[in-house]
Amino acid sequence: MRHHGCRKNLSRRVEDYLEAILNVTLEKGYARTKDVARELDVSPSTVVEMFRKLGSMGLVDYRRYEGVVLLPAGREVAEAVKFRHDTLKEFLKVIHVPETIANTDACYMEHELHPTTIRQIRFLVELLKSDPEICERIRQNTSRWEQQSV
Repeated sequence: MRHHGCRKNLSRRVEDYLEAILNVTLEKGYARTKDVARELDVSPSTVVEMFRKLGSMGLVDYRRYEGVVLLPAGREVAEAVKFRHDTLKEFLKVIHVPETIANTDACYMEHELHPTTIRQIRFLVELLKSDPEICERIRQNTSRWEQQSV
């Protein structure tokens, strides 16, 4: 059973598009088809098809040749997904998972975990980051475990 902590049971693909639109908008100030296509590594025609679907769901305002804007409901979902992703990625980095792997794994995990679990992981991340000694012990032990597993 999937728990989202946001609107309805949206598909993973819908959530990924909303998050990508948010990420591109935060980076550039706007989101165009080609930018979202690049972010998701899909064709522009696939993006246009999804923009239309998201528009019919009341999540975005898509205007051909102008791009896409998140509507309040879409922005709420996108921000929730981004929070989950950022929390999970940060947690994985704290335990010394390489950044590219942490990002990929966070993309998978962000869709499946219950909001309470995400909040507790966020709490743990903040706790770990507030204590450099614990972070150093994790780093040392990670190196030791990696050497033992070779």
